[in-house]
Amino acid sequence: MTIEILQTHPLLASCEAALAARYTVHKLHEQADKSAWLAANGARIRAHAGSGVQAGLMDALPNLEIIASFGVGYDNIDTAAAKARNVRVTNTPDVLNDAVAELTIGLMIALARRIPQSDQFVRQGKWPNASFGLFSELTGKTVGILGLGRIGKEIATRLQAMKMRVVYHGRRQQPNTPYIYYDDLKDMARDSDWLVVIAPGGKGTEGIVNRAVLEALGPRGHIVNVARGTLIDEAAMVDLLVSGGLGGAALDVFVEEPKVPEALLGLDNVVLSPHQGSATHQTRDAMGALLVANLERHFAGEPLISAVV
Repeated sequence: MTIEILQTHPLLASCEAALAARYTVHKLHEQADKSAWLAANGARIRAHAGSGVQAGLMDALPNLEIIASFGVGYDNIDTAAAKARNVRVTNTPDVLNDAVAELTIGLMIALARRIPQSDQFVRQGKWPNASFGLFSELTGKTVGILGLGRIGKEIATRLQAMKMRVVYHGRRQQPNTPYIYYDDLKDMARDSDWLVVIAPGGKGTEGIVNRAVLEALGPRGHIVNVARGTLIDEAAMVDLLVSGGLGGAALDVFVEEPKVPEALLGLDNVVLSPHQGSATHQTRDAMGALLVANLERHFAGEPLISAVV
C-alpha cells in the first residue's frame, strides 16, 4: 500500500509532481467540506507536506508521523504540539540562503539609489526637463544585522564586498565571527546606518524592532526586512517613515500579507516587495527537492536531513 500524505495548500509544481510520483497525495484545500473529509480520512494520513500546521489539524491526523515544511521558517507550525505527539518536523534551510541574500542587497541598492523611482522618472518622460537628484550609497556605511544565522552570514559577506562595516545582534555572541557583536539591539541601531532584519519569526522575536529601536536608527537610518513582518512594530515604522523620524525602509515582508499598510504606498523613501526572498526557479526547486528528500528519509527509517523537531 502506498503512503498517504496531506497537503493543505498548493506547493510548487515540481514539488507536487515529485510527491505524486512517490505517495498518494490528498489536497485538503481542494475539499468542499474539509472537516468532513478529515473525519473520514484523517486516520490514513502519515505525513503533511507544506506549512501552517497547528494542533487542531494534528488532532485530526492521529497517525501523523512527520510534517515536511516548505520553507526555512517554521513559526507557523506548532512545534510544541508536534513534539508532544512525537511528530517530526523538517524545514528547507541552506538552499535558499543565496537567493534571500541577493534580494537583500538588491533592496538596499534600490532604496539607496531610488532605482524604482528613477525607472518611473524615465518612463514618464521627466528626464529631458529635470534632474532626478542625488541620493546615497552603501560604501563606507555601517550595517547592523539582526540575526546572524545562515542567511545573515551570506548577507554579511556580500555587504563586506560592498565596502560596508558589518556589526550584528543576536541571542548570543558567536565565536570566531569577524564582526562586532552588540548585546543591545537599540545600541546597535543607534550606531548603524542600515538595519537588516533576518531573525526567525515567532513569539520570541515578535515586535523586537520596536519604536525605540527605530528611533535610535533615526532620520538618516534605513531598515530592511527580509524575515517576518511581525519582527517590526509596523505601526511605529509607518509613523516614523511618514514623519521623517526614519530615513527609509526596504520591505519584503509585512504583518498581514498580502495586505500592505496604505500609508507606505505613496512614500518615496520606501521600496516594497511581495515576499520574494526565495522566489527563484532554482531555489524553489531545491526547496521542493529537500522537502521530498526528508520524507523519503523518514519513511526509509534514515536520519532526516533538516529536522527541527
